Amino acid sequence: MKTSARNHFYGMVKNVLKGPVTTEVTVTINGGVDVVATISTWSAESLRLNVGKPAQVMIKASSVLVAVD
Repeated sequence: MKTSARNHFYGMVKNVLKGPVTTEVTVTINGGVDVVATISTWSAESLRLNVGKPAQVMIKASSVLVAVD
């Protein structure tokens, strides 16, 4: 599969927290790093995301913001 995302990581689904509209998905990639994404619940169900399922994480972001006081 070809995508415009430059960062591709392979891992395993660690956790799936389904909500009525959005679902938080945690994927553990190499080195034990957890990547957390919020996607639509429809997408999570369509992808059949379950704990222990292999998954690919692709990151393409124009900005990532973190702030503390």
